[in-house]
Amino acid sequence: MKYNFQFYCFVLVSFCFLMYVYMLFGQKTVILEIELFLVSNIPFTLALIIDKISLSFSMIVTLISGCVFLFSTKYMEEDEFYWRFTWILLSFVISMNFLIFGGSLFFLLLGWDGLGITSFALIIYYQSKDSYGAGFQTLMVNRLGDVIIVSSSFFYVIAGQFSFFTVPSSMMMLIFILSLAGLTKSAQFPFSSWLPAAMAAPTPVSALVHSSTLVTAGIYMIIRFSVSLPLSSDACSVLLFCGSITCLLGGTAAIFENDLKKIVALSTLSQLGVMVFCLGLGLPLLSLFHLYAHALFKALLFIAAGSILMSSFGNQDIRMLGSVGMSMPMCLVMFNISSLCLVGAPFMSAFFSKHLILEKMLMSNINSFSVILMCVATMMTAMYVIRSLKAICWFKPSLNLISVNNSLKIYFPMIILGVLSIFFGKIYSIMDFSLLEVVFISSSMSLMINLITMLGIFLGLIFLGRVKSYVFSTLFFLSPFYQSSTKIFAKLNKKLESLDYGWLEIAPMMSVMVNNFNKNNYLFNWPNYLSLNRITWLIFLILIYVNFSI
Repeated sequence: MKYNFQFYCFVLVSFCFLMYVYMLFGQKTVILEIELFLVSNIPFTLALIIDKISLSFSMIVTLISGCVFLFSTKYMEEDEFYWRFTWILLSFVISMNFLIFGGSLFFLLLGWDGLGITSFALIIYYQSKDSYGAGFQTLMVNRLGDVIIVSSSFFYVIAGQFSFFTVPSSMMMLIFILSLAGLTKSAQFPFSSWLPAAMAAPTPVSALVHSSTLVTAGIYMIIRFSVSLPLSSDACSVLLFCGSITCLLGGTAAIFENDLKKIVALSTLSQLGVMVFCLGLGLPLLSLFHLYAHALFKALLFIAAGSILMSSFGNQDIRMLGSVGMSMPMCLVMFNISSLCLVGAPFMSAFFSKHLILEKMLMSNINSFSVILMCVATMMTAMYVIRSLKAICWFKPSLNLISVNNSLKIYFPMIILGVLSIFFGKIYSIMDFSLLEVVFISSSMSLMINLITMLGIFLGLIFLGRVKSYVFSTLFFLSPFYQSSTKIFAKLNKKLESLDYGWLEIAPMMSVMVNNFNKNNYLFNWPNYLSLNRITWLIFLILIYVNFSI
């Protein structure tokens, strides 16, 4: 039996859009609250929040889900367990919507745990050694966020309620703790290593996870809290630091990466750092605006990259994908559009959010360290984007086997997301003026942002980056130590080779000497490749004999 999940998603998008327009122009918010039982005279409730924020985010998630479902029908058509994959993916989308509309601790845990469990099932879908390692790594980081959220239930009891849309200002510690939990799900420093590892999942899963669902769950939770109650100065300082460091880590790692999917994943890490940095500036609605824009063009980028991988028979190394995009003009155009959105180029949707965030950064009263890190990260973003475009679009052809797929199931989602990646920023900023911010900076400061981007483009043109850096690819050793311990100890093991085959074999060699009559022969012929060792052992035995004689 076949289910047209993509059709149902597009129908829900239309319904959410109509509800969003009604809530936006009517300035209304609907809260549905059901009391289940009392715990020490504290009502434990199920609460749903229906307002312009939840409806707009659900609209974006459902739209991208419909595009991903349509793309997966072609990408996974030869998979034996296609419907198992589809149902898990649907459960993943439903869990995200529970988190979006949830207004109480119960719905928060339901959506949060649902995302963690279903993401684990999707990441280990191929059942390989790498996918198992990446799945458990993702699961453990998500469990850490679960522990923090469960621990915050004590603060809910102190506040006298289990809903978070009316948290009093005296409970700033609760917001701070939940913000720390959001950093785990959004892969912020020092929890960043699971996001590149999650590339072991199929490409449709990556398009959904890295755009609007799993990685944005923590950011959306912080936005929901900070809209009703401004964050404390301590929480803003933590978000500024983690956001700037994460943005820089993702950019530097992407420069030295050759795997196409890993580069796109690291670009997600960099953009998540920009959103968290914007939250640290005290601009939650602007961060939400950039979240929407990023979700659209990142889903487009993954679908375009997945189409390239299908045409190249699964080859993900950009050094082997020279000019492969020239055989697919439509896919190449969409790949360029999404790449330009990453840079924040003018006339793209991300320009209205990312450029505004950088301008607000320059006029804010924050520490210079975070500003410098964000400027360097902006330059790094332009570098790895131009490097990827140079390899896929401009290099000489290096792949002989190319199978061009012109299916409408691939191009229709790309066209929808491509059009929105261009016009969404302008249209959405016109519809909701609360997303806009007033900026008062000099023209020279605004020009400096463009010069930083141009410098990154120039460095990306001249930088090859053929050699992969172990330090940068592990995000400065944030990856689990056990996965690459052999690389760290490779030189030490090489030095210990002679010790392992020489001096450390004294015990088994002595047992052989005892069991043989010709002891002197073994003594003077072991080790047989170093005559110096024979002399050393002879002197050692003479000294032992002299000591016992005395």
